[in-house]
Amino acid sequence: MKKSDLRIVFMGTPEFAVETLKALVDNGYNVVAVVTQPDKPVGRHGSVLQPSPVKQYALANALPVLQPEKMKDEQFVETLRSYHANLQVVVAFRMLPEIVWDMPEYGTFNVHAALLPQYRGAAPINWAVINGETQTGVTTFFLDKDIDTGRIIMQMPFDISDDANVETVYNGLMTLGAQICLATLEKIVENDGHPQTVAQEEVTTEGELHVAPKIFKETCEINWRQSQKSVYDFVRGLSPVPGAWSKVVMPDGSEQVMKIYQTAKTEEPAGDVEPGTLVISKKKLYIATIDYLLELCSIQLSGKKRMEAKDFLNGLKNMNAKK
Repeated sequence: MKKSDLRIVFMGTPEFAVETLKALVDNGYNVVAVVTQPDKPVGRHGSVLQPSPVKQYALANALPVLQPEKMKDEQFVETLRSYHANLQVVVAFRMLPEIVWDMPEYGTFNVHAALLPQYRGAAPINWAVINGETQTGVTTFFLDKDIDTGRIIMQMPFDISDDANVETVYNGLMTLGAQICLATLEKIVENDGHPQTVAQEEVTTEGELHVAPKIFKETCEINWRQSQKSVYDFVRGLSPVPGAWSKVVMPDGSEQVMKIYQTAKTEEPAGDVEPGTLVISKKKLYIATIDYLLELCSIQLSGKKRMEAKDFLNGLKNMNAKK
């Protein structure tokens, strides 16, 4: 098979997927159509429709765009079939029905931001950081009837440093995802559309298997009754978006919702301080966990802009000086 023999339909929506689509275009692959989510209402009244990052890139590069409301819609399925694609590539999209993923001659493969079978689900990057993993990666696999369970084509690892937040890992995996997609396509071309694969049941993993369910607002609430390390990882696993949050009692006794974007571990024992209690000491802002005080570095109070903790403390100092 030659590279030019592949007729590819690309499916994806967010910025994460754009990097891979761009790699396909830049490397001369024949992308015959792009499938992405419908435009999303934005603005105060939802009167403005915003196209996805993938759609914006596709239109800028004169690629046909399909935006089905429902993946089983008969008109969409027939339109998709009319492109005569023999391979589909999926990156950060949605669950596909069998009539779609089984359509191409060579199948449909997905680029997943984890080392499967670890972290199957919608938010693998967040959960890897939240769980304090030191390594994650990307996987390409052929889609089948169950979510993230298909036969693995390739994997590439990615190290997670202790100070990395989810944005750092996201950016790294976005680049790595484009690389593994190109490498996977090379294998498909070399093997006439049928690269060697391995069943996920045959992959050796250390420890228990973790899942990566979708993140909701309630998921992001901080539980202070756990170790400093667990809270530290939880915060960076949700930073900067969607952001970990907690209701905290302010120095004036009022209760406010605080988003926390960055923290620093300390060796200061929490002692008998109730977990979740703010502590001001030596011109720094801390909060108690079950074992140590955790320094708060970057925060946002409800209705306010994100700020450094030192600016928050300066504001308190100025308020007290006026009294």
